[in-house]
Amino acid sequence: MISAVILTKNDEMDIVDCLESVSWIDEIIIIDDYSDDRTLEVVKNNEISGKIKIYQNKLNQDFAEQRNFGLTKTTKDWVLFLDADERITKELRSELNEVLIEEKNKTKNIGFMIPRKDMMWGKLLKFGESGNIKLLRLAKRNAGEWVGKVHEEWIVDGNVSELENFIIHFPHKTINEFLKEINFYTTIRAKELYEKGKKSSLFQIIFYPKAKFVINYFLKLGILDGLEGLVFAILMSFHSFLVRGKLWLLWGKR
Repeated sequence: MISAVILTKNDEMDIVDCLESVSWIDEIIIIDDYSDDRTLEVVKNNEISGKIKIYQNKLNQDFAEQRNFGLTKTTKDWVLFLDADERITKELRSELNEVLIEEKNKTKNIGFMIPRKDMMWGKLLKFGESGNIKLLRLAKRNAGEWVGKVHEEWIVDGNVSELENFIIHFPHKTINEFLKEINFYTTIRAKELYEKGKKSSLFQIIFYPKAKFVINYFLKLGILDGLEGLVFAILMSFHSFLVRGKLWLLWGKR
């Protein structure tokens, strides 16, 4: 009934727990961006390897196309997308099974938004930017396609409902890793905005990140997540600064 699509790139430390959380799913599709660590070896030696299909495809800084490639490899009616550093909880698993049994009888919805919570250095963040994230991660196989090179979205045509239980996200094991990922994602985002003709300004570079910090840390109550919430708010504001700064530099190179 369900295919799970998991994107990987040098995820040998995460993939075992990820696979364990989806071991109940009928078909598991791994789309690997040519990992050069032990990711694929770990996948092939996993106890559920019999239901896993592995495909290698170059990311080319386009996450939507990578996910759409994964869609073409699925065979089940419903598709669940997961990243290697995400986990399906037991509660979410139960809810997914209940919902899909109901949908089999009435076929009302073609997709479901699933909440996601970040686990930062052992603390589950409940507030701030990550406190109220809902992502379309479960939909019928032919319901639509992914768009956007980064911060991509699954655009489907039909009724979408929300689930109550959440995916747990384990990003950024260290500050160093967090900064490397921010640099990677902001480069892609700046290029995407540049290609769309979007421009940046000195005002945006200086004040947008500050405003984002105030919103996330104070208005969205990130302050209640303690030191982890503070670090997260600062680094996400730095993310905004880099996007706008890199976009400004791209236009300056013309």
